[in-house]
Amino acid sequence: MTAPHPPRSTARLQFHAGFTLDDACEVVPYYAALGVSHLYASPLLAARAGSGHGYDVVDPTRINPELGGLDALRRLVQVLRRHDMGLILDIVPNHMAATVENPWWRDVLEWGPASAHADFFDIDWEAPDRQLHGRVLVPTLDRAIESLLADGEVQLLFDADNGGRIEWDIAGQRFPLAAKAYAEVLAGQPGLAPLVELFRDAAPGRTYDDALAALATHGADASGRAGIDEALRSYAADESGGCSRLEHLLERQPYLLAPWREAWHRINWRRFFDVNELVAIRPDRPDVFEATHGLVLELYAEGLIDGLRIDHIDGLVDPGGYCRKLRGRLDALDPGRPALTPRGPAYLVVEKILAPDETLRQDWTADGTTGYEFMDQAGALMHDPAGEAALDRLWESRGGPEKYETLALDARRQMTLENFSPDLDRTLRALAALAARADAVGASTEDLRNTLVELIVHFPVYRTYVGRHGSDPPDADVLERAARGARSGGNISEPALAFLLQCLEGRGPDGAEAETARLVTLFQQLTPPVAAKAIEDTTFYRYGRLLSRNEVGAEPGELALPPDRFHAACLHRQRTMPHTLLATATHDNKRGEDARARLAVLSEMPDVWSRHVERWTELNARHRGTSGASEAPDPADELILYQTLVGAWPLELKADDAPALHAFTERVSQWQRKALREAKRHSSWISPDEDYEEACDHFLRACLAVGDDTFPRELDAFVRTIGAAGAINSLSQALLRMTTPGIPDLYQGTDRWDFSMVDPDNRREVDHALRANELAAERALPALFAGWRDGALKQRLVERVLTTRRRLPTLFADGTYLPLQPTGPGEGHLVAFARKHREGAAIILAPRLPWRLLDASSDVPAIPGERWAGTHLHLPRGRWESVLDDTTIEGGRPIEVTELMPRWPLALLVQASDCHPDEGPATAG
Repeated sequence: MTAPHPPRSTARLQFHAGFTLDDACEVVPYYAALGVSHLYASPLLAARAGSGHGYDVVDPTRINPELGGLDALRRLVQVLRRHDMGLILDIVPNHMAATVENPWWRDVLEWGPASAHADFFDIDWEAPDRQLHGRVLVPTLDRAIESLLADGEVQLLFDADNGGRIEWDIAGQRFPLAAKAYAEVLAGQPGLAPLVELFRDAAPGRTYDDALAALATHGADASGRAGIDEALRSYAADESGGCSRLEHLLERQPYLLAPWREAWHRINWRRFFDVNELVAIRPDRPDVFEATHGLVLELYAEGLIDGLRIDHIDGLVDPGGYCRKLRGRLDALDPGRPALTPRGPAYLVVEKILAPDETLRQDWTADGTTGYEFMDQAGALMHDPAGEAALDRLWESRGGPEKYETLALDARRQMTLENFSPDLDRTLRALAALAARADAVGASTEDLRNTLVELIVHFPVYRTYVGRHGSDPPDADVLERAARGARSGGNISEPALAFLLQCLEGRGPDGAEAETARLVTLFQQLTPPVAAKAIEDTTFYRYGRLLSRNEVGAEPGELALPPDRFHAACLHRQRTMPHTLLATATHDNKRGEDARARLAVLSEMPDVWSRHVERWTELNARHRGTSGASEAPDPADELILYQTLVGAWPLELKADDAPALHAFTERVSQWQRKALREAKRHSSWISPDEDYEEACDHFLRACLAVGDDTFPRELDAFVRTIGAAGAINSLSQALLRMTTPGIPDLYQGTDRWDFSMVDPDNRREVDHALRANELAAERALPALFAGWRDGALKQRLVERVLTTRRRLPTLFADGTYLPLQPTGPGEGHLVAFARKHREGAAIILAPRLPWRLLDASSDVPAIPGERWAGTHLHLPRGRWESVLDDTTIEGGRPIEVTELMPRWPLALLVQASDCHPDEGPATAG
């Protein structure tokens, strides 16, 4: 057998130096036993030393040696094939690390526009800043270069261990000396004259490499090294005129060193979002595509990978064209792949945030997205819309704004004008140049700027995909909606807006086709990072009505999703992306899937929750500090903190366990500092308010102190009160992920409870040995429920459902999705549907809003049978196997729900071999 196509299920693993490819070999048997068909690897290409995630690639032509390199990858794939499993690889086509570890970036820093890699990166070599003409801004210093020169922290060094290069050492950071500067620096020493001539005549490529090799050889000899050191001594800060020579030499480097804060208004190259350490690349260029994808394509041809996850697809010039090109290259390699690899096209998914009314373009030829939209739908399904008003009142009483939409617009404007100011200016220059060629526009540069800002602020999706053939109806609709929003702001020029929309649809002035296409590209690469930073990395940390809805891909302003809309989303997904990935946790999520499921219970009991918040606010008032004129934490931040504590509180934590409580406090402290800076209300990454942060940290630590443990005990008791209901939400969410149309993904560690916070907390080490031992132990069901807090109950659910998918792969991959409607008093608490295929049929029942179904004293995630009294579901004729209970049920009649799930709070029923599949489970009632 070989790994199936498409995957039955994936398990995401985060690789780093502490968890290598050889380490993964050891866990393959566990995931195989769990029912997973493919491992889904974080980026494996060579990344920065010590990278914990792999998205900071420095060399796309090698497998990361810290992970074991190509040989280790081959060993892992051999183990996978022995278990009939495959491998999906995450790749990063949008950006690389902007560091000297990256040889291409180093080459740009050495040669500037003359570098063979100058066009690999999205650099504006003609920025209006005269200091940056033909130069790259390098914003990595902690203060101005003049200050560092004055303090003697700038020097030139000969690095014999780095290919014999001369480098700058600036306050401990290393930068390459410009290639054209070697001759100048080495001049004056008679013994170095031949080297001076070599460097004077050197050009990018071989002749420069030959000159460096000669310098390294010369420096390997003691007398030769002495001559090099003597040449560098004239540039020492303590030498007469040394500082002046250093400063003069710095001015002639192909890069301009600057404090890191200057990037926010001065940077002349596109970044990944606003991260100064990640530089955007240009895979739309054929040479860049080949250079960055050559190894990946070789891995596919060799049968080492079976599919790809494309990171940040919206950062590319033409996402659709990129996907089609990649698909074509993969398809061409498919016939030559080894015999034991999966047959059929490579599995291809893209990381893409879809708006609620947005659909992935079918002509991209991708199998789907990485599953954020499902994470939103399944999460919203677990929330009670009846709690919205009370939650709004609580948030407003804590100083929160009335509407989420207001916060989102404010954040979009802030990000556009501040964090992405250089990108905005570049886009504006392109727009103004086009407007100057269209005499009828009649709009000033200020009009154009204001209009451009408002259109970005009100953009309803991440981006449009206008290409050389102009806009299509979905893009035209998006631009019109954005225009309506821009007009509502009242700060636009109608002539400017009309001209801007015309250009963004690809219809610029006559004879300016290339310039119009450039404007469209700049705009379409600007709106995604603005949206991501404004919503996910700002508003989600400002808006605190209920944090379980503040998740990547979600719309926090929409608290709940009724079952009929959930069914509609599943039907739409089956029609458009039947093999898309389904996720309920990712490396990018703001909090663990089970933390969200627990917090969702608060929507069912908002008045009880409000009383607890009032009690805790009064109890902890003595710990609150001040920062300037502000309370620390302010009421909104305090409410957000309480929700985080409720969601993340470990099930095994006891309020009087000092070491465990201390460890938890440290984790929350790390989250809180990040949350305060991401919110950008009192503090930020650019301008941290350490007084406010420290006061908030003191508040957290005082609240969780063991010596005064009233609050920890009350917090523990409250979590225990809602814990069982939260666990039922978690089990339902997991069941839906594994049975609705799509391919279920299991993020590392979420086969058991996951109450993590945002990264790096959600990337902590996973105890695979414990998981394997528990799976092998096969504890009896009563014991699993009695000890449910250890997570083995969730693990059992995952194993039973995934192994059922292995037994009936076509049913779940391609089976029809049929919504079912239970009848009776409990119908609103149950989501039911069927999957039907000639291979068989399955019926799934998943509870929702379980708080009111549980006994007040219940500490077990089991709904008493009497709560389902009078609630029925019609079961078609035949004998049905209950996968979770190991029982069979005769159909052909309405059956009370409690009979369908006697021991679990949910059910998966599959047709036995002698059932009557022709009747089908389509009938409800």
